[in-house]
Amino acid sequence: MKKLFLLLVLSFSAAGLFAATTVIYHTSDMHGFYYPKAGVGGAAVLAELIDEGPEDYLLLDSGDFLNGTAEAKNSKGLKSVDLMNKLGFHATTIGNHEFDFKDKGVAPILERAEFAILAANFFEKESGKYPKGVLPYQVFDVDDVDVAVIGLANTNPTNKSKKYKFTQPLPALEKVLKEKPVQEADITVVIVHDALVDEEHGTQAYISQIAEKFGDKVNVVFGGHAHHIVQNHYINGVLFVESGNYYQSVSKVTIETDDKTGKVISAKSELIPLIVEKIGIDEDMAEYAESIKEPGMDEVFGEAAEKISRSSDIEEHKDSPLNNWIADLGRDYAGTQIFVHNNGGTRIDMEKGTVTKRETVDIHPFENTITKMTVDGKFLKYLVKKSLLPRSLFTYSGMTVTYRNKKGKVKDLKIYVNGEPVENRKKYTLATNEYIAFGGSEGWPFNRIDNSKKEKVGTGNVRTILEDGIKKYSPVKAISTGRIVEVK
Repeated sequence: MKKLFLLLVLSFSAAGLFAATTVIYHTSDMHGFYYPKAGVGGAAVLAELIDEGPEDYLLLDSGDFLNGTAEAKNSKGLKSVDLMNKLGFHATTIGNHEFDFKDKGVAPILERAEFAILAANFFEKESGKYPKGVLPYQVFDVDDVDVAVIGLANTNPTNKSKKYKFTQPLPALEKVLKEKPVQEADITVVIVHDALVDEEHGTQAYISQIAEKFGDKVNVVFGGHAHHIVQNHYINGVLFVESGNYYQSVSKVTIETDDKTGKVISAKSELIPLIVEKIGIDEDMAEYAESIKEPGMDEVFGEAAEKISRSSDIEEHKDSPLNNWIADLGRDYAGTQIFVHNNGGTRIDMEKGTVTKRETVDIHPFENTITKMTVDGKFLKYLVKKSLLPRSLFTYSGMTVTYRNKKGKVKDLKIYVNGEPVENRKKYTLATNEYIAFGGSEGWPFNRIDNSKKEKVGTGNVRTILEDGIKKYSPVKAISTGRIVEVK
């Protein structure tokens, strides 16, 4: 019996009986979605989940917490910060949409936050120092385990900054990893507003290089930006986690460290969907979220006869009913032959039933007006070819596309404008939203067009055009797809 007892003790010890357990919750790209949609998500559900968990934990975010809904937009992100303060976030980093309200909107956010804003590669241009309210890292004591959290800001803000500058993330990270408090920490994690794979923004992020270069110094990398979900993905022993978007889910990472040596034994992640019926809501948080609602946003002004999706049900069709309709409304408004709509600007589906102003803001929260220009067929071919793979970034009105995907390359590309094949030297009138027109994000091909040749159209923006369309055509029905077709 004594031998059996001894064997049990030894086996439990080997399995981590004397290990400390540290829990980290992670969110990203919340974009101001404070309330549940279709019974999923919202701040009150997240609060309830955390209340049910361990007493000591970390709650981290990877940025883009400011803009995306009526409350976030109308308060220039301050309500988002207030809500995060109340939720008890410990730290976040700076995403590209933290610049939606330009330079003048940044300082109030930094001042308002009661949580750490970490960005080792983010500085004031004039002083060369970190802005007030920004740190490169912070070490947190989580139930006697020291966790160093390092932040890396996204280097491509939605609005170009005159006041702030960004340096390359990896050299900034390398410098911080040499800091004594970081080296002495039991666990080191990085929060960054970039993703392992970034199809929408046309760039391959550097994130995996963190593991390749610093795998012996970093334990977990929390990413975002692409709105992806990544769980239990390991590179060179480093755990990579991405948690989706819009308060729809949270990642729970459990890290085991040896009590004696302080070394990390294991790290694993679990994605937890924030389902109201399953988790419940924190009444205090729900009451607070309700108190900061924008007035007049829930007034009904239209109806959708069916769900109008921002994705296609047909695999070969790379356009969608909702994006097609927005593009058609834009072309009608601009009076051009072609309208180009960036799919990433459409944030959620239009659900069947009544439509409110809140829902149209949720669908397209940005204030981008319409810009038109004249381009030639050669540019159209360049634009389409550069934006089709690995997934289509744009939807078109007045133009149709077919192509083949041969090992990740566009082949047999055919483009038609109003049914006629595109000709290289022929001129075409084209409109899009101003953000794309002037080279923002996936709109970089438009940098080939001289800005002096771009002309503003009216005073409406994509969202107001959408709202007018809903009022005019209610009850709205889905438009068929097939404007962008991958030929198998």
